[in-house]
Amino acid sequence: MRIAVLTSLTMVAFASNSLLTRGALGRGLIDAPSFTLIRLITGAAMLALLLRLRTADTSGDPSSASHGSWNSGFWLAGYAVAFTIAYTMIGAGVGALLLFGAVQATMIIAGLTSGERPRVTDWIGLALAMTGLSWLTLYGANRPDGLGAFLMVLAGVCWGGYSLAGRRSRDPMASTAGNFWRAALLSFAALVYAAARGHLTPAGMVLATVSGAVASGVGYTLWYSVLPELGAWRAALVQLTVPVITGLGAALVLGESITTRLIVAALLVGGGVGLSLSRK
Repeated sequence: MRIAVLTSLTMVAFASNSLLTRGALGRGLIDAPSFTLIRLITGAAMLALLLRLRTADTSGDPSSASHGSWNSGFWLAGYAVAFTIAYTMIGAGVGALLLFGAVQATMIIAGLTSGERPRVTDWIGLALAMTGLSWLTLYGANRPDGLGAFLMVLAGVCWGGYSLAGRRSRDPMASTAGNFWRAALLSFAALVYAAARGHLTPAGMVLATVSGAVASGVGYTLWYSVLPELGAWRAALVQLTVPVITGLGAALVLGESITTRLIVAALLVGGGVGLSLSRK
């Protein structure tokens, strides 16, 4: 039950990130590179503060510099940079399908390689969930830009690599804090040039800060806390709920309509994930 609750909260945090991104970039409040830079920097700062507060009354090392790894930081930076650039080049629907499809492929292949043996119902659940995601995202989609599609797939592979690395984390908060400052450092050179040609508004900066400090910092920490218990297969599959939760959240927060397409997608994705997660 604890893992189920934490996993659900993680998916809600991921969906919240999508809503914050859509609210900031979709309304032209901030450019994508600036949004990502602020998100990474504020996420690193928030996690470093939480880590220091946690260890203030102990003899432990409060610094995040000794935690995380450059390997995980590289995967996170690759995801952030590739996703940011791709976001400006292809539509959100087909982009989500490419991103989550690449995540699924990366993590499932890694799971199979490491000895995981999915049941028949796991494969059926995956097929149902991917059908639901395709049904939700491909309606009205145009042929994507080739470079944008490649970068979105690359972002998915990097996120899959980052998630797989999290299975070895023994201290989720400390690991995420260390990974965030490394990712911010690695991403800075790639994003600061593009951000210099962008634009900022106070509202856009606030949304980016909330995305980094709360939805990303806290959400990624929760993600690292449940990964060791989920395994690669289930960790990959549960992430397919994020676009559906985002769609439902957009209806509640942004006033978007709940369409038949969203309902059907929610049933397919939810049914597929539930079928795979069930023990019988």
